[in-house]
Amino acid sequence: MSETTVRTTHPSPSVPAAPPVPATAGPAAAEPAVLTPLGLFTVLLGAALPLIDFFIVNVALPAIDADLAAGPAMLELVVGGYGVAYSVLLVLGGRIGDTVGRRRLFLVGMAAFGLTSLACGLAPTAWTLVGARVAQGAAAALMLPQVLATIQATTQGPRRARAMSLYGATAGLSMVAGQILGGVLVAADVAGSGWRSVFLVNVPVAVAGLLLAVRAVPETRSDRPASVDVPGTLLLALALVSLLLPLTEGRAAGWPLWTWVSLALFPFAALAFHLAERRADRLGRTPLVPPSLLRLASLRRGLVMLLPFSIGFSGFMFAVAVALQQGLGMGPVAAGLGLVPMALAFFAASLAGPRLVGRFGSRVVTAGGLIQALGIALVLAAAWYGWPDLGLAGLAPGVAVAGLGQGLQLPVLMRLMLSDVPAERAGVGGGVMITTQQSSLALGVATLGTLFLALSDSLGMRDALAVTLLVQLGLIAVTVALSLRLPRAMR
Repeated sequence: MSETTVRTTHPSPSVPAAPPVPATAGPAAAEPAVLTPLGLFTVLLGAALPLIDFFIVNVALPAIDADLAAGPAMLELVVGGYGVAYSVLLVLGGRIGDTVGRRRLFLVGMAAFGLTSLACGLAPTAWTLVGARVAQGAAAALMLPQVLATIQATTQGPRRARAMSLYGATAGLSMVAGQILGGVLVAADVAGSGWRSVFLVNVPVAVAGLLLAVRAVPETRSDRPASVDVPGTLLLALALVSLLLPLTEGRAAGWPLWTWVSLALFPFAALAFHLAERRADRLGRTPLVPPSLLRLASLRRGLVMLLPFSIGFSGFMFAVAVALQQGLGMGPVAAGLGLVPMALAFFAASLAGPRLVGRFGSRVVTAGGLIQALGIALVLAAAWYGWPDLGLAGLAPGVAVAGLGQGLQLPVLMRLMLSDVPAERAGVGGGVMITTQQSSLALGVATLGTLFLALSDSLGMRDALAVTLLVQLGLIAVTVALSLRLPRAMR
């Protein structure tokens, strides 16, 4: 089937799509590629690494500052450089994987991620670390889209539902585990490595992932690979950079003129990208983000909901990491361990999610939002009444309930978004979803994180945290309202 046929004959969102045919390693293959349990473990390992590394530096930033004399602006770039490069290149990574082979690009991305992690861990200066982090984000963008594309192309029915639930669980757990692991590694000071161990730990994991992938991950690609949409790629990169870079760097740099110029450029770049994609679609080309994908109700509505969810999640993680260390004087280990109840509750909810979805459909996401709101309210009350003597025991009930609610939302939402995406568009569909998630995570740190840091100077740490949590409650209310528009039934 040609690219144009996929676009014009895809069923409308109200009509169930025909079951996708898994892509195989070559046109002459007689048997479809099948993802074994070991193969699934391997690609999920590849999914975990980039997300862990987005959050692992949160508790390592004070140590990086002390060792490299980085300063606030440079520390923002250590976090933001990774996130911007990662976000900008994700959709392109999915498209290239569809063309050259998903396992091949997964191997390239995993190898590059290991090498760039080594470069981060050995960085002698702050600028070197920033450059290595940008390269690490680009490597992650090559690797991560292949995970979802491989799952979509090599599984069917209940096996796909289980695999997607595990992917969602892995994504959520990785984001929480990143800060926990970062705190433990910084405090452990393995062989005197200090903060460098948060990056060096990736190297042996990447080597193991490469060995497993060669053995267990099948090769898949699109039957009719499309050429790279150069105008779309450049315009998407311009739009994301013009938004994320000034929001990430602006506060620490004192909001110079270039940040306002960049923000003013964003709506024009976004509009130009939209128009270029529509024009490519009309001319029978294959745009970077095919409009036909966004006509799928499950994907479109899920993406809209993923935006406030991810902004609130990353803003919460950043604010809590700073509040526990700088506001309450906890060490990195205690700051990390404070999130263990969230991780455990998220994992438990992820395991129960598939069974609950079978009975209640997408209303599980709505219930998860309400439970998350209760958890954040408990954290707010504990901080307000317990400050400055708030300990891990006082924080635990709120973060556990919040983790339970998040675990009922994210895995189910990710499964729902890709449920109707054809297998031959798996790389692009996964890239669009992860780009939205990653951009939103970066936006959360840039917006809620900036709000928290700005208020902490004028109001104090407790009041700044309270305001930030109230804003997150507002975002959760938005996600609950949006979840009511999700397709009720799930496959």
